[in-house]
Amino acid sequence: MTDIADTEVTLEIKGLDVGYYKDLNILQDLNIKARKNQITAILGANGVGKSTALKAIFGFLRPNAGEILLEGEDIVDIPTHEKILKGLAYIPQQPGVFKDMTVEENLELGGWTFRSDTKQVREKIEANYERFPVLREKRKQITGELSGGQQRMVEIGRTLMAEPKMLLIDEPTAGLSKMLAEEVYEMLATLAVRDALTILIVDQEIRQALKIAHYVYVLELGRNKFEGPASEFKDLEKAFWVT
Repeated sequence: MTDIADTEVTLEIKGLDVGYYKDLNILQDLNIKARKNQITAILGANGVGKSTALKAIFGFLRPNAGEILLEGEDIVDIPTHEKILKGLAYIPQQPGVFKDMTVEENLELGGWTFRSDTKQVREKIEANYERFPVLREKRKQITGELSGGQQRMVEIGRTLMAEPKMLLIDEPTAGLSKMLAEEVYEMLATLAVRDALTILIVDQEIRQALKIAHYVYVLELGRNKFEGPASEFKDLEKAFWVT
C-alpha cells in the first residue's frame, strides 16, 4: 500500500487566515493538504470554521493571509468561474437541486458550458446513470419527489457532469436520516475510487466521516488541533480532547 505521505497533493492550504470581516479571522494559520484520489475530512464542533475553509477555497471569501494551491498553482486571486474550469467543484450544505425539474433536466444543467454539444451532454448523463442506476429509473421524475439521499445523488451527479478533479463537499448528509446518510457516505467512498476523484469534506458526523476518510484534520477555534490518517482517530475521545 502506498504511504499517504508519498501521495501526490492536489490541494494545499498554507497559513490561511480568513473571516467575514477583515480584522476578525475565523480561521487562523490553517494548514491542510488534500491528496490525490483520496478523501480528506475536516472535522470539529459547530462554529470552528469548517465551512468557512471551503468557501475560501472556492472563492466566496478572500483570505486575509496565506496561500491556496491547486496542483501547485496559487488560486487565491482566481475568480470562482475559472476555478471551476480548472477542475474544482463545490457542493454546499443546503440542497441545490431544482426541485420542480426532472432528474434528467437537473443533470442537463450540469452540462451547461458544453450544452451545444448534445452528444457530449448525452454521454455525461449516461455516465451518471452508470454511477447511480436509481437515477436512470427516476430520470423523468420531479426531483422534489425524491428522497433526501436521492436528491443529494442528483446534485452530485450534476456536479460530475463537468468532470471535476476535486470535490469540496460541505456536510454531505445534513438533514438526512441515518439510513440515507450511510448511503451517501458509501457513494462518496465509491466515487473516490471509481472516478479517481480527490474529495475534501467538512463534517460533524464524526464516526461516518472516519469510515470513509483517508486523512483527517480536526479544528478547534479556527486552528489546526490534530491531524493524521483516519485509522489513528478511532479513539474519538483522544481525537476531540479539549485542553
